[in-house]
Amino acid sequence: MNNLTEADRSAPPDSQTPRRQLGLASAIAAVAGESIAVGIFLTPAGMAKALGSPFWLLLVWIIVGIITISGSLTYGELAARFPRDGGLYVYLFETFGQRIGFLYGWMCLLVLDPGLTAALAVGFATYAAYILPLSPLMIKFAAAAVIWALAILNILSVPISAGLLRWTTVLKLGVLALLVGWALAFRLGSWSNFIPFVEQRPGSLPLAEALGAGLVLAFFSFGGWWDVSKISGEVRDPGRNLPRAMQWGVLIVTVAYVAVSAVFLYLMPLEKVTSDEAFVAGAGEVLFGHAGAVVFAAIVAVCVLGSLAAIVLSAPRVYYAMAADGLFFHSVARIHPRFATPVRAILIQAAIASLLVVTGSFQQIIAYFIFAAVVFLGLAAVGLFIARRRQLGQVPVFLAPAYPLPPLAFVVLVGMLLVLLGLRSPRQAMLGAAVVLAGVPAFALFGRRTRASVRAAPSPVHDG
Repeated sequence: MNNLTEADRSAPPDSQTPRRQLGLASAIAAVAGESIAVGIFLTPAGMAKALGSPFWLLLVWIIVGIITISGSLTYGELAARFPRDGGLYVYLFETFGQRIGFLYGWMCLLVLDPGLTAALAVGFATYAAYILPLSPLMIKFAAAAVIWALAILNILSVPISAGLLRWTTVLKLGVLALLVGWALAFRLGSWSNFIPFVEQRPGSLPLAEALGAGLVLAFFSFGGWWDVSKISGEVRDPGRNLPRAMQWGVLIVTVAYVAVSAVFLYLMPLEKVTSDEAFVAGAGEVLFGHAGAVVFAAIVAVCVLGSLAAIVLSAPRVYYAMAADGLFFHSVARIHPRFATPVRAILIQAAIASLLVVTGSFQQIIAYFIFAAVVFLGLAAVGLFIARRRQLGQVPVFLAPAYPLPPLAFVVLVGMLLVLLGLRSPRQAMLGAAVVLAGVPAFALFGRRTRASVRAAPSPVHDG
């Protein structure tokens, strides 16, 4: 699909290549660390209210987990074929062409990545305010401060940033395991809460509608596991480590969601689930008494901080990859000679995210672009069919087993989600798509510059 050679896609002469400094543990932490955030506490409540049945609740988690593992196998092979920074942008660029890759990067650059960064930062500061009293203005200041702290750390040292991500991920998994163990060891709940196990409770949604709602909630709770592919150029032996990281990371997330959902049901009968916050507060009080709200706020703050560290590490690599391909300002592709990090790309993300924190508009922005983001997610999976048929990229050291079932299962799930999202919020879906398509003129500008630079470049000299 692309007219550019590998040399044409290289970064400007004064830039360097990022160093491969990250191992398997850091890559797994990027997967689990970004996926497990506040949703692990709030989502089970929404799913429990809709489904009204322990059996259907746990089954939805398991099914979505299995299909997500299929997605990890699909993206694992794509990562092995195209082991450079950029993730989905690279897969779309290589399989569907420059325009589709650019439109995905355009969406990430201007709205989605900064919006998610702002949302996580404000979420962290909001839960921290349960522990340290903060005014609304101070919450915004704290959110912006944590964004810039992580961004500066990311500029100065990728290994230290990855170390922070590993430790926050280990800490959050340890805390979740402690919650489960604490509840069971001290018999703080009742197994009778699971009876009836299959039958839906009064007040729940009709089963088909409930399954649709549960599917959407579960899928987005897993969201972000694919972002580890954005740092492919900085992972050692990415052809082997990235597929393993995605599979292990998704498996860890699946086990965590099933375990936490089960223990919440053990602590709180479904009949008492009135809202997400009430569910969490009730479970916290059963576990820790009157201090439950504060303890849970601290736990959630740790979980959100890990997710924020992951997205600050991974997201700027998309803008760097676009610039290296000539589809963004060349200066953004420059790597710092000492720190070996894409400084300008990191600063862009931090600046836009901080602006969104100040204006407070990030929640609406995220809602508008969820539909478009899922479209690109499905297209990237379809790209594996194209890559195999045309033998694109490197000869992969990892091939998705049982092909074509993994990409097919994942694409079917994404298609179902698009139908559900389109029916639920058609106006948001159309507006988000319109803004993404507004990137076409920008692509024409950068694409013209790229084609001009390719025409001006000297022809390669071949021996013989």
